[in-house]
Amino acid sequence: MVIKVFLASSSGSTAIKKKQQDVLGFLEALKVDYAPLDIACNEDNRMWMRENVPVEKKPTNGIPLPPQIFNEESYCGDYETFFDAKEDNAVYAFLGLPPPPGSKAPVKEEEAQEEAEDEEAKEEEELRQLEEEEAPEVRGGRRRSDRGSRAGRRG
Repeated sequence: MVIKVFLASSSGSTAIKKKQQDVLGFLEALKVDYAPLDIACNEDNRMWMRENVPVEKKPTNGIPLPPQIFNEESYCGDYETFFDAKEDNAVYAFLGLPPPPGSKAPVKEEEAQEEAEDEEAKEEEELRQLEEEEAPEVRGGRRRSDRGSRAGRRG
């Protein structure tokens, strides 16, 4: 699977240039195979991109701006959705790619909450066990270690 990134090589907008560089740089850092497809010099690329961005994702004027990202024929998103995926550590899911071996898949909020609750329950159980282990040391309302120090103060 090749990720297609539609971009404009001769864009006059510095914002668009920065967004394109951000996407390409991040894909390179992840070692993701991608094909940059220029819409400024190639009318076929421009028409294909415009026709394949879903209607609900197009701006009000109907013309999507680069960068637009596809996995083969499947639309992934624009820069804003890419940026959100990057912030959420979910770029592979955004691109429709399996994460590389050994990488940690993003944890859903519910799973994270369950893990936190499980960890809390374990800690409570450990505390309870420690308290039970200390309980035999308590005699007559005082611990053994308390007796000696209090006896020394009387005299």
